[in-house]
Amino acid sequence: MKIIIAPDSFKGALTAQEAADAIETGIHKALPEAECIKVPMADGGEGTVRSLVDATGGRMVTVPVTGPLGQEVEAGYGILGDGKTAVIEMAAASGIQFVDENTKNPLVTTTYGTGQLLEHALDHGAHEVIIGLGGSATNDGGAGMARALGVRFLDADGKELPYGGGALGRLATIDATGLDPRLESARIRLASDVTNPLTGPQGASAVFGPQKGADEAMVRTLDSCLAHYAAVIREQLGRDVEDTAGAGAAGGLGAGFLAFTHAEMKSGVQIVVETTGLTSKSMGADYCFTGEGGIDFQTKFGKTPMGTAQAVKAASPSCKVVALAGSVGDGIDQLREVGIDAVFGISPGAVSLQEAIDHTAPNLTRVAENIARLIS
Repeated sequence: MKIIIAPDSFKGALTAQEAADAIETGIHKALPEAECIKVPMADGGEGTVRSLVDATGGRMVTVPVTGPLGQEVEAGYGILGDGKTAVIEMAAASGIQFVDENTKNPLVTTTYGTGQLLEHALDHGAHEVIIGLGGSATNDGGAGMARALGVRFLDADGKELPYGGGALGRLATIDATGLDPRLESARIRLASDVTNPLTGPQGASAVFGPQKGADEAMVRTLDSCLAHYAAVIREQLGRDVEDTAGAGAAGGLGAGFLAFTHAEMKSGVQIVVETTGLTSKSMGADYCFTGEGGIDFQTKFGKTPMGTAQAVKAASPSCKVVALAGSVGDGIDQLREVGIDAVFGISPGAVSLQEAIDHTAPNLTRVAENIARLIS
């Protein structure tokens, strides 16, 4: 019997690898002869780097970079097992965790550190880079990222603009002659499920600005600055990124990558499925165990268990997919439409959230064992 074990992380409790180990332990208690193949998964958000590093036998790298407020921060990224693919979460360098209620200011925060991580990866042999967009403290359209990679953003007097989206309203010239030439041939994939454009009522500033500290006036200023930025990109670089789906991801970082590199935007879970080789590993599988911290009707909108189920069933249509979750919400009957055959909560009863988190591993093991006993 062949069983695929492909969970996401259980946030605050277990990495995807640790969750897979716990599930495997339970299965082998009931089915000691089963062939279990563990494939740690993610959806492009928090935990993606760790999952892909674990799934491919890669390694983590830590680098001092410029944080969103110009401070030095320690940021990590992953080099996958092939030695040529890097995985970067922009939040590791430019994330909301580096600002507090008193220092949140998307007029001045920068993605410069994200660009430094990309440069470091290229310096260390990366030819392919996966970048997770999300959790940002920034609204600079990716200008900081591009600046770290050699682009100059100048005002009408030829002076370099300061960091932040609020300065882009004074942008007169984009000098991309110093852009790192390795970006011409590097394959860059942007992992994001955000489809917002750069500007407008559904744009980066209006939708995501408030959670980064922007009031109504600041949202209007930022949106105007990003619209001007997009116009200069269109006029001087010949690329129209303003209305592109996903351009508004991570405070417009999506737009920056589309403007200055040959990046492609894809669903986060789709990129993880491709990178881990989940579909090919699932050929001939009888069962698949997936899961994450919480599962409900929203799981069908591109979350890890859905992407996992579809990838596994593309390889083995008769494979039964079981999803395990710390909490199970409404609408799970809808998940059968996207390939998830059954959903099981792992909590043994009415316990506190902290107790549930503390016992995630043994709870996963116990439920996986009981399901495996039914299978046997």
